[in-house]
Amino acid sequence: METTYVPIGLPSSDLSATRREREWRELASAAAFDLIVIGGGITGPGVALDAASRGLRTLLVERNDLAFGTSRWSSKLVHGGLRYLATGHVDVAWESAVERGHLMTTIAPHLIRALPQIVPVMDDTSLGSAALTRVGFLAGDALRTGARTPGSTLPPAHWVSKDKVRRLAPGIDFPDLRGGIMAWDGQLVDDARLVVAVARTAASFGATILTHTEALQASANGVRLRNTLNGEELEVAATNVIAATGVWAEELDPRVQVHPSRGTHVVLDADRLGDPRAALTIPVPGMSGRYCFLLPRPDRTVLAGITDVGVDAIDDVPQAPGDDITWILEQVSRVLDSPLSMDDVLGAFAGLRPLVTMNDAPGADDSSQDTSDISRKHLVSRTPDGLITITGGKLTTYRRMAQDAVDLITDRPCRTKSIALIGADPDLERRSPGFFDADPWVMRYGAEADRVRALAEFLPDPATALDPVAEFTSAARVDIAHAFLHEGAVDADDVISRRLRLDSVDADIPTARAAVEEVMDALASAGRVPAGAL
Repeated sequence: METTYVPIGLPSSDLSATRREREWRELASAAAFDLIVIGGGITGPGVALDAASRGLRTLLVERNDLAFGTSRWSSKLVHGGLRYLATGHVDVAWESAVERGHLMTTIAPHLIRALPQIVPVMDDTSLGSAALTRVGFLAGDALRTGARTPGSTLPPAHWVSKDKVRRLAPGIDFPDLRGGIMAWDGQLVDDARLVVAVARTAASFGATILTHTEALQASANGVRLRNTLNGEELEVAATNVIAATGVWAEELDPRVQVHPSRGTHVVLDADRLGDPRAALTIPVPGMSGRYCFLLPRPDRTVLAGITDVGVDAIDDVPQAPGDDITWILEQVSRVLDSPLSMDDVLGAFAGLRPLVTMNDAPGADDSSQDTSDISRKHLVSRTPDGLITITGGKLTTYRRMAQDAVDLITDRPCRTKSIALIGADPDLERRSPGFFDADPWVMRYGAEADRVRALAEFLPDPATALDPVAEFTSAARVDIAHAFLHEGAVDADDVISRRLRLDSVDADIPTARAAVEEVMDALASAGRVPAGAL
């Protein structure tokens, strides 16, 4: 299967303020779309790309910003579904392994690297537990092999000595360590960057992408939209409408019952843990198939998590409760030589998993059901009047979710297994696994890296335009300019929270915001964006 690459720098791949204004104006006189997609998380852009690449005239609308909800609060993993094997969901594990292979080899190899993950075997780890973990990883290897993911992309699992565990994870409790079982999985440079790349690739196939555009009403034949930037409203007709609104699915399809599950992460300083080069996967005592993780990041932080707590309320921006943070610190501290405390926390965030059932499904009204027991399968459903809802699932399987939804409205074949996202380039030299020695610009943009760096000449002080804007980031003022000029950012929060993830560390936020506002002023003064667009 020949891979389709998006040419770099074509205006059709850019989500600029000028393009947004033009496409909003054109909606008033536009003919009916083949498809309108509601929702700008990973699933919505995935649907838009699938549909546009099949030749369907496609519009995507999002009332806030790309990756505004759950899609920016993940563990930043493209994982093969090992946990689902442990809970007996073999079909979900298989689908995850297959989609991980597509992402890492064809779709987004520039945004994903292989991350070693170690399950430490301590003195108090039973032989049965260690053997069970080893069997699980062997099953994971079988899934990887069956999905045809090369060993050069994801090496097979194997036993590692205690000395190697300490070299890769220096914060480990060494005296009580016997060794470890190491496996590999995919790690994203950032989940929101994947969403933006999918949306821009959809735009390159002709999809219209409009953020800050709310669907006030929706039916199978069209939507009523409100531009949240200027308050204008209009009606847009369509042959089909697909709602991909995640935890907000019930707003448009009351038959869907969402069981939100809160996943909290804690952000730590990598230096506090000895600058680890591998993740630690830590079994939670008394909870079969549950783990906590310490995931090193390329910005010199480590993510610790994750919780799985059912909640009743759905907030636009969920907060990480203190109890969640304390529980995570306690779990990961069990294998560390120096226990963590609240003083070690640089920041925290929480997201809501859209776990779903149908109101007419058996057990759907069981509000006491543990969210960890609800299947991670996705749901594609058509209402009696024809509106299609897609929700559930997870970030790794977004492409398959999109394929299943678009298959309902067309017989044209799906192409997205072979479409590489914007920035992927067959001529880029393959780098060794891991983020830690890679060029941070290539990590974020792939083949677009030079294009982004070249924006320095348009900023007031080119000499400092490539310098990091805060302590725990490699992002610079040119990244900010690129976000506004080419990635659809409309305001400072779009950049800080969803293009460059400058809000992960609490202490970095004021400095980052000042840099973003400085670049906004410079772009407006230089006429690089329409007056009043930012």
